[in-house]
Amino acid sequence: MTTILYHGEPNGPSLTVLAAAFEKQVELTLERIDLVAGARHAAPVPRAMEVDQSIEGEGPVLVVDGVAMADSVFIACYLDAVGSGPALRPADPYARWQMMAWCRYVIERLAPAAAYLGLEHSPPAAVPAGIASVDLAERWRDAVEGRFDPGKLADSRAKVTQAIDRIAAQLADGRDWLMGDFSIADLETYAWLAGMPALLPAAFEASPSTTAWLARTKARPAVARALALASSPAPESVWAPGPEINRWG
Repeated sequence: MTTILYHGEPNGPSLTVLAAAFEKQVELTLERIDLVAGARHAAPVPRAMEVDQSIEGEGPVLVVDGVAMADSVFIACYLDAVGSGPALRPADPYARWQMMAWCRYVIERLAPAAAYLGLEHSPPAAVPAGIASVDLAERWRDAVEGRFDPGKLADSRAKVTQAIDRIAAQLADGRDWLMGDFSIADLETYAWLAGMPALLPAAFEASPSTTAWLARTKARPAVARALALASSPAPESVWAPGPEINRWG
């Protein structure tokens, strides 16, 4: 079986998938691509509906025997199933539902907010060719041309702060990890939140338990190994357009 992971800097969805692969000891070939330059839309990355219409925007692509997969949480689930390392999903059905519900919250609320704030701080230089998704192309144009809506920026700050508070509430019983055992929920949440302390420092200063959880996650060997692949000194500040902000608020 030939497995290739096309990934960007270890931030956001690329960080989730890289760390999941290392946690699960999956043998694969790593191919770095420049997501900020739109490299996901050109060869050698395969074109497929699942890639072109990925809901998370500019994320990694896992190719297994020529079949392309996108969206970091679901790639991580695949890696959890095929890898040999400790489980990244709970075995109990209800606990697994809790983990997936948490990940959906991250995908739909935290990730769009973090990506929007990150792009406003570090916008890409040009809109790449070959983008099949109409809404993704629009997000690229807005970012490159500096069109950031003040209302969306305020809402994004509020959503990141809400996520910080939600993590603190989840950890209030003294647990180290969000679901009890380390899981995809920790990886996905950390991956989108890691770049936010520089942009919203006061929110993290007000939540020491969330800040401590960030430090624990960063120190985890698989996460540290993923971060070591960075080609820039601050990969958490490298952003390409992420998920679309929910139209319903």
